[in-house]
Amino acid sequence: LFDFFDPIKAEEMKSNCNYAVENINVSQNNSLTLAAHSIYTLSKESLQWIAHLAKSKNIPVHIHLSETGNEVNECISKYGVRPVELLKKTGLLDTHLIAAHTIWLDDHEIDLLAEYNVTVVHNPVSNMKISTGGVFPYQKLKEKNIKMMLGTDSCASNNNLDMFEDMKIATLLHKFHNNDPEIMKAEEIFDIATGTEASIFPQLSSKIEVGAHADCLLLDQNTPALVPSHNITSNLVYSANGSCVDTVICNGEVLMENRKIKDEEEILNQVRSISNKLF
Repeated sequence: LFDFFDPIKAEEMKSNCNYAVENINVSQNNSLTLAAHSIYTLSKESLQWIAHLAKSKNIPVHIHLSETGNEVNECISKYGVRPVELLKKTGLLDTHLIAAHTIWLDDHEIDLLAEYNVTVVHNPVSNMKISTGGVFPYQKLKEKNIKMMLGTDSCASNNNLDMFEDMKIATLLHKFHNNDPEIMKAEEIFDIATGTEASIFPQLSSKIEVGAHADCLLLDQNTPALVPSHNITSNLVYSANGSCVDTVICNGEVLMENRKIKDEEEILNQVRSISNKLF
C-alpha cells in the first residue's frame, strides 16, 4: 500500500484495500495482511487509516521500517521523531505489526518495539545487496525478547529467495560483525526461520504434531549437502539450499513431489514470455 503523499492516490488505495478486505477469503491456506510499504511512501494520514482498519478487522500489518539511515534522517526532518516513534503516533505500533529490516534503531525504539510486542523481520541478503549501511541489531533485540522472523525481501533485492541461504548468511553475518562465533547459533536462526519465535499468523504452525496443519518440507538426505548427517540442524543452516527439498506439503496437499510441481513447464514458459516482453 502506498499513496506517495497524493490525496487522489490515497483514496484509490483505500478503495482497493477495502475491497480486498471484504472479498478475500481467509482460510487455513490463505491469510490477509495489510502491506503498508513504508513511512516514505505513505502519508501520515494514510498510516493512521491503515492502523484503524487493521485494528477494526484484526488484520496484521507489514511495513518496511528503519531500513536506511536516510529514512531515519528524513523522518526526523519531516515529523520531528524517529520512524518507530512515528508509528506509535499513527497507531500502527502494536502486536499486529510486522516490521521488516529494523536496522537503524536507537535504544528507545527497541524498547518501544518490545513494549508493543512488535514482530521484526531480518532480511540479511537484501540488506547487504542494497547496502543499507547498517546491521540488524540482533543481540539487542534478543535481549529485549522481541519476536523475530527471517525474510528474503523481494527478488529485486535477493534474486533467488532461498530461505536456506538466508539462514546461513544471517548467522555468518552476525558472527563476523560481532567477532564471536557463538552468536546466532544454527539452532537460533533455524527457530527464527521456521516461525518458532513468532506466532503472528495463528493459522500457521512450526510444529509437526496431532492437530497442527500438515505443512512440511521433505528433504532428500542423499543430497551431497546433507551427507554426512551428524547434526541435521547444522546441515540445514550451513550446507543446505532449496535444491535439497524433494517434497512440499501444504495443509495436507502435496504441492511439489520429486522436485516437480503441477504444470511446471507451462509456468516456466509463461515466465519467460512475460519477462521477454518486459525486458
